[in-house]
Amino acid sequence: MAEIKRKKEESFESFLRRFKLYLQNSKKLITAKEKRYLTPKNNKKQQKARALSAKEMGEKNQYLRKIGKLPESNNNRR
Repeated sequence: MAEIKRKKEESFESFLRRFKLYLQNSKKLITAKEKRYLTPKNNKKQQKARALSAKEMGEKNQYLRKIGKLPESNNNRR
């Protein structure tokens, strides 16, 4: 985000007005709100598919570690 600095001898109200205009014209506030509130959630079918693929990848990685093709990791995520 660009820096908006207060001009010399500018009142806080005029600075705030100028800052609000900058936000409206740049549409950064609108995009932030869209990202926060208007992003669609995953439905149950997508959640199940994602969980199954993650489980399959975990099993595959575990198998590859067992046969020695992947190095053992000491990185515990939990």
